[in-house]
Parts: sequence; C-alpha cells; structure tokens
Amino acid sequence: MLLSQIIKPQAVRSIAQMDSKKRLLQEISEIITIYNSDSSPSTAYEALMQRETLGATGVGNGVAIPHARLAGIEKVVGAFFKLDKPMDFSSVDRKPVDLIFALFAPENSGVEHLKALALVSRTLRDDSMCSKLRANSNSTTMYAILTEKMEYKAA
Repeated sequence: MLLSQIIKPQAVRSIAQMDSKKRLLQEISEIITIYNSDSSPSTAYEALMQRETLGATGVGNGVAIPHARLAGIEKVVGAFFKLDKPMDFSSVDRKPVDLIFALFAPENSGVEHLKALALVSRTLRDDSMCSKLRANSNSTTMYAILTEKMEYKAA
C-alpha cells in the first residue's frame, strides 16, 4: 500500500486559523466528497466524532490520525491538514497537534483499514518527514512530500 493510493492532492490543506477540534473535524469531513460526491459530510463528521469518543486519536509529537468507517466508499481514503496554530487533540503526550492525517475506510473493511493506519502512523513518526511538512504550507508541495517518502510496506 502506498500513500499515493490513499490520498489525492486536493485532500491536502494548510490552515492558518482553526477555532476548535470540532470545527476541524467538520472541515475534514467535507473532504469525503472529493472521493465520492454522493457521500455525506455530516455522516463522515458523525463517524469521526463517534470514533473520538472511544479514545483520543492524537498519537503524539504534534500528530493526530482521526479515522472512521463509512458506508458508501469503496476503499480507504485520506485527508491531510497542517495547522499553522497547533490545537489540543487530547494527545497521549499532551502536546498540541499541527499535523492531521484523517482516514475514512469502507464500513466493512478489515485489514486494509489497519494497513492504512499503520502506514500513516509509520510515515508520521519520521521526524524528518514531519519537519519537511511543518516547513511548507503549499498543498502541492506537502502532497509531494507525503507521497515521495520511501513507501513502507504495511504489515
């Protein structure tokens, strides 16, 4: 699995100002229409919020990986957001988050969802990768950074 198979260039964004985690998750949910115009952003938002109630998706070092399963999509898809101003995401290390890679998986996906989570997690644990992403605000450049990284094989 490759990151370029999960995310489209239009799903990479830099955001100068974001008021709250709730608003950020709403913004992320809007991305689902890039992959399927029939998908409902409100359904995507509810799925993300429901997943957040199970436990924080802030994985540490300023990174969060919110994810949810959705009916109506055929494969795992993603969105990447870089925040100019980090926000609280209830991360395991209690540090604010500025890099967010959200994933949406088909409702009945099994191993593909887990492979995608593992791939994104390994990619964003790379300090060099995170530094490059933080140093750029151009979405085309961030997409290139994300997808040019040596592609890991998910377990």
